[in-house]
Amino acid sequence: MIKNIRNVFCVGRNYVMHAAELGNPIPDEPLIFSKPTHAITYMTGETVQLPGTLGEVHYEGELVLHIGKEYKPGMQVDGIVDAFTLGIDFTLRDVQSDLKKKGQPWLKAKGFRNSGLVAPFQAFPGVEKITEISFSLVQNGIVKQEGTASEMLFNLQTIIDYLGQYYGLAEGDIIYTGTPAGVGPVQDGDKLALNWGSDELASSTITMN
Repeated sequence: MIKNIRNVFCVGRNYVMHAAELGNPIPDEPLIFSKPTHAITYMTGETVQLPGTLGEVHYEGELVLHIGKEYKPGMQVDGIVDAFTLGIDFTLRDVQSDLKKKGQPWLKAKGFRNSGLVAPFQAFPGVEKITEISFSLVQNGIVKQEGTASEMLFNLQTIIDYLGQYYGLAEGDIIYTGTPAGVGPVQDGDKLALNWGSDELASSTITMN
């Protein structure tokens, strides 16, 4: 299990159908936000507590990359990413909608404790392989989201170059690369699982408090 995660970058609206389902315009460059490191929790079968009094909490299943070395211009994905996993970017959707109306940052809706779940990291198999295999989020035994990296609006190389240029990337940073369509609310007692192809990487049961 990877420890000492440094920066947590997230890419918003990176799947066209997800942007459409929320009525959002499609960005013309990567839409980046971040989470504090205390938002990150590993999925090891334990119960995860989420806010239950701040409106709907939505799941967003995503491919997550781990950066293995400092970014330098011209570096390829296969040379800087050393591990990957799947994760869930939880969003306080009602809070986010209110923030959008006010033109304010999303941190309150995206950065709460346990808002970033990650399954155990795996060795990165390379860009070609990672784009071939589908990933999915399963809620109470029902597949709710499914997608592949090949469907991203901004591919992995574009994301790496953008983050490296504007923010810098170094060992220990992780990147949530965006969620496919099918996001929805979680309820107290829900079991959420993340599948890589036909293999379940991790699951957790949700408690709303």
